[in-house]
Amino acid sequence: MSQLSNEILLALDNAQNSYIHALDTKNMDGWLASFTTDGSYICIAAENEANNLPIALMLDDCYARLQDRVTYVTKVWAGTFEDYQTRHFTQRISAEAMGNDTYKIITNYHILFTPEQGQTNVLVTGHYDDEIVLGDTPLFKSKKAVMDTNVSPRYIVYPV
Repeated sequence: MSQLSNEILLALDNAQNSYIHALDTKNMDGWLASFTTDGSYICIAAENEANNLPIALMLDDCYARLQDRVTYVTKVWAGTFEDYQTRHFTQRISAEAMGNDTYKIITNYHILFTPEQGQTNVLVTGHYDDEIVLGDTPLFKSKKAVMDTNVSPRYIVYPV
């Protein structure tokens, strides 16, 4: 793995931080703005990923489906679920150039949640397996959230 400059690492971290900030502030339009127009998002259990099983909790394999996710969370499901607040904690563990201003990064995540009437608990842990395209604004070409477990302590409405 070649050494990446601090400038590139900062740009990659800023992309991840923008993504996380959008989710932790429930800004679904900001979440969508984190992706390229040919971007994709997958949230899958580690067991399914390891066994090459395509069953995912969320599978938004094109930009139109990312847009659908925003519509479902903000309009279709709005008011039909017990809302909760998330807090993401992340640690980038690797980053490498793939060519054409695209970088592959692996980032561990730990997400806490607090229901409107309740106590803070762990929602899910795992790692992100991402491809980020650097340009005027760094954007995700693909984001895969691999969850350590098949089961979370509650239903998941927002992307991980």
